[in-house]
Amino acid sequence: MSDFTNLPDLALRTNRAGVIAASDESFEERENLVNPWQPRFAEHTFGPKGQEYDGWETRRHRGPGHDWAIIRLGMPGVIRGVVIDTAWFKGNYPPFTSIEACRAGGYPSPSELDSAEWVEIVPRSALGGDAKHELPVSDDRIFTHVRLNIYPDGGVARLRVHGEVIPDPTLLTGLTVDLAALENGARTVACSNMFYSAPDNMLSPGLARNQADGWETARRRDSGNDWAVIELAAQGIPALIELDTTNLLFNAPGETRILGIDHQGPEPLPPADDPAWFELLPRTALQPDTPHRFRLAPAGRATTHVRVDIYPDGGIARLRILGALTTEAEQELNSRWTSNNG
Repeated sequence: MSDFTNLPDLALRTNRAGVIAASDESFEERENLVNPWQPRFAEHTFGPKGQEYDGWETRRHRGPGHDWAIIRLGMPGVIRGVVIDTAWFKGNYPPFTSIEACRAGGYPSPSELDSAEWVEIVPRSALGGDAKHELPVSDDRIFTHVRLNIYPDGGVARLRVHGEVIPDPTLLTGLTVDLAALENGARTVACSNMFYSAPDNMLSPGLARNQADGWETARRRDSGNDWAVIELAAQGIPALIELDTTNLLFNAPGETRILGIDHQGPEPLPPADDPAWFELLPRTALQPDTPHRFRLAPAGRATTHVRVDIYPDGGIARLRILGALTTEAEQELNSRWTSNNG
């Protein structure tokens, strides 16, 4: 898979995205485009409109024009690539697609987006049936909405929009915020193991739905321990850490330790035993199926990354690090948002 698919999915339902309008949804609902699970299919499941599909499907066009769907991204950001999945649509997929994007403040209605400045980020491209199509994007502007065009009609199972989250600074500056939230721009940059599930899951919005909706490692059979390094949304001062093991009844770590570092620039992060790392939370026992909250010492140090060590292995449902951006980080975020006018 292309590198951009490792970036967060800005159009995922569980990342607060939604499909706010579509030209047609006669056979299958537009909302299916952003479902988090893999597309499902069962043969000979016929409803009143025909074979049922897990996706968005429009009627056959009998004249000019084409179908489209508008997706409000759950997290604004710079789009690096999209994946259009036509899984199970074998004789009713659209032969061509294109994608446009725009940036609109607030919470505009579909009709208000008619006057937005839409730009093409994926030119008209061919599609095949029952296949994933990875389409890179080369545009450094920040976008909040995308419009999926299909020519002339047909079915698409899923749309994934991968990119770098660039949060609206008006929602972060001067406030206590979650510095480790995926929706605020945090993401995992390294981890020891993600056998069962990826560490970015623990940065996702909301509560974990089940044991799989978090980060979980394989069972260790050596003397080491598992760990993950998270790049925070921006440089900040952590004040409270929440480490949630909800749903992990028998797979929770026995203990945790959390380190921080203020590291800026292109150089690689130093190893964990480097003195540049400092302790945010000393080695502390954890309980299964429990949200743990730890208040940190006041007047903490500026932090850009944290390292979460779990002993010896196990899973974490959610990680929250509440704090405030530094003045420097606020200025940088405001500058990036205002200079990138999409």
